[in-house]
Amino acid sequence: MSVQNVTFPSNGGQAHGYLQLPEAGTGPGVIVVQEWWGLTDHIADITRRLAAEGFVALAPDLYGGSTTHDAAEAQQLMTELPADRAAKDLSGAVDYLLAHDAVTSATVGVIGFCMGGGFVLQLAADRPGQVSAAVPFYGFPQDPAAVASRIRAAVQGHYATQDRIPLDAVRDLFGQLEKAELHVYEAGHAFLNDENLIGTYDPDAAKLAWSRAVTFLHEHVGS
Repeated sequence: MSVQNVTFPSNGGQAHGYLQLPEAGTGPGVIVVQEWWGLTDHIADITRRLAAEGFVALAPDLYGGSTTHDAAEAQQLMTELPADRAAKDLSGAVDYLLAHDAVTSATVGVIGFCMGGGFVLQLAADRPGQVSAAVPFYGFPQDPAAVASRIRAAVQGHYATQDRIPLDAVRDLFGQLEKAELHVYEAGHAFLNDENLIGTYDPDAAKLAWSRAVTFLHEHVGS
């Protein structure tokens, strides 16, 4: 079921997303980038949680309303998503947030998970003047060398020891960034996802990582 509640210009057309405002009505802007499951209830909940922390939070819907809890279907949706279209939709989301009356910051933060973690780093590279904080969770870009050289944002990474992403490659990428901190957890992939679709949700690691991420976003996305 789609949770879209806003549209914004992107790639010569319209993109959709889920927007939540903080109780105060205004705040710094943060973009939430979905996992390969789509803009699910979990991603909507992350967006609401960020709003509760004082952010104007927007989760772009990269699949145009499609969601799944089936891994094979998620793999197909991710494979069929053109990377350039996703990048343009995310860039459109940056412009939408920065022009929004409720957003008080001159830059935005970006947080994303799994597939979205890779897109976080790509967006930070594509929009270095507008993205001041990037928080990838267990995601890796397709071309790390090309991405690293263009990132100017502060980056805080959250990765797991029990994952298919090689930690040596992650450490190499983070070593190339100007302002980066890397946190590695004794956990599995998707340890923050409390829907626990692959059985790896870790409440202790999730609590610690979430606290770190919220603090980091407040520090690097000025209001």
